[in-house]
Amino acid sequence: MPLSGPTWVSQFPTSKRVEDLAQPFRDQVARFVAAIRAAGATLTIADTLRPPERAYLMHFSFEIAREGVDPASVPARAGVDIQWVHPDAPGTPSAVASRNAAEKMVQGYGIAFKPALNSRHTEAHAIDMSISWVGDLVTAKADGTSVTITSAPRDGNNASLHQVGASFGVIKLATDPPHWSIDGH
Repeated sequence: MPLSGPTWVSQFPTSKRVEDLAQPFRDQVARFVAAIRAAGATLTIADTLRPPERAYLMHFSFEIAREGVDPASVPARAGVDIQWVHPDAPGTPSAVASRNAAEKMVQGYGIAFKPALNSRHTEAHAIDMSISWVGDLVTAKADGTSVTITSAPRDGNNASLHQVGASFGVIKLATDPPHWSIDGH
């Protein structure tokens, strides 16, 4: 069984495609993204659908590395043949080696917040994206009415942009800068 570590980061890749989201969220996001891009904003998608296997790896690597969870207590997952417990040179389980390998995974994933084991990403109901613009942003809400956003910040943390997203059914999670979902979770 392969040991945990940075080689796992490339396994079970997360989609960056709007087309991989579940309906009706897929169409809601597509319309919101089109409106923002048509207004001249820069929009980069980081994540849409996250395979449950990847969520498992992200979740437990974080718990081992940052929360001190015993790697021997991590439940197995079908389809993910990983060994969380690393031995030291004589073959004795090493908590330090296990945590170090898990930390390399956390860094490789670029994890900023504790990943959920089950989330809107694993359900295909979330998107992580960065949005930015220069000057005023003149965009359309879902009903076609025009909105001019003059306030700062000129990025995805803008409260007026959140209202535009909500009109499409794309709800901003304010505590997670790139995260938008079907319900704000």
